[in-house]
Amino acid sequence: MEVDLRQALQLVRFPAWLLDRDGRFVWLNRAAEELVGDVRGKLYTSIVAPAHQSFAREQFARKLLGQGVTNFEIELVATDGSTVLVEVSSVRLDGPDQVAEGIFGLANVEDIRRQPPAREHNLTARQAEVLRRLAAGCSTVQIARDMGISIETVRNHIRHLLRRLGVHSRLEAVAVARRDGLLPDPTD
Repeated sequence: MEVDLRQALQLVRFPAWLLDRDGRFVWLNRAAEELVGDVRGKLYTSIVAPAHQSFAREQFARKLLGQGVTNFEIELVATDGSTVLVEVSSVRLDGPDQVAEGIFGLANVEDIRRQPPAREHNLTARQAEVLRRLAAGCSTVQIARDMGISIETVRNHIRHLLRRLGVHSRLEAVAVARRDGLLPDPTD
């Protein structure tokens, strides 16, 4: 399953990575390397802005203690030294004590509008639109603003979407949607 997850996460447009039990990067997709560089072997906190370090450690510890999916905002330091506020979705993986994380909030809305709708998978039109926006890296706030709906309505769409896809996190939803052909291949 891990290989499939890595392959699926390599195709997403937003930064995604796997951390080991010590909080060190063990794998990053291309989008993550473009944002923060090749930080394999380094601690997760090495890319977190100083003001958010303790919060990052707390979120990682909660994940290791078994908390399911966590979504939170945090400020990261990009390769050019700039900081960017992003929404992170993380999930603990079954298996070799790893945590998978993906960043939302770095989307190009024009790319989303050009994407075809998701293939039939019993998704409503709104769920398909939310899925496309998640795949592009939009945060909950961005999705609400761009679709003209409330943040709580976006969260409800996401909850229903996760159930329909049989997953537990936004990150898994995008990976499964790519795997199952619900989203266009970003390399096309």
